[in-house]
Amino acid sequence: MTQNKQQHYAELAQQVASLVEGEPDHIANMANISALLYWALKDVNWAGFYLLKGKELVLGPFHGQPACIRIPIGKGVCGAAVSENKAQLVHDVHEFPGHISCDAASNSEVVLPVYLKGQIFAVLDLDSPNIGRFEQADLDGLQLIVNALQESLI
Repeated sequence: MTQNKQQHYAELAQQVASLVEGEPDHIANMANISALLYWALKDVNWAGFYLLKGKELVLGPFHGQPACIRIPIGKGVCGAAVSENKAQLVHDVHEFPGHISCDAASNSEVVLPVYLKGQIFAVLDLDSPNIGRFEQADLDGLQLIVNALQESLI
């Protein structure tokens, strides 16, 4: 991870920890995190959460264009993150089998599971209009953000 990117994500994670500290409402916390990431990260056209409800993901707090409301588990990048129980880093969404295009402007995507009591509770999803926008350094940095949110869910 480049030092500047690493430092930027570390600072964002500190901001998230401060935002969620003492606030038990996960929707409010996800709304603030979505706004922070949308405005703090370059070349991001969507930042938000999908909440796991039964056998599908349902749109949660986000910043960006209107999005798909429901995503079946195993479908698209978000659904794959849940079915595979792991983060997804997609260089070019047009090469991802079964990609769901909620915004035609999105070309790359990163999705991280959010856990509550050892189970996936939601996913954090970020999209970019740039192919190859996200790299391992972003995934690592965003994991710090997810970790801060998860600590507030306990």
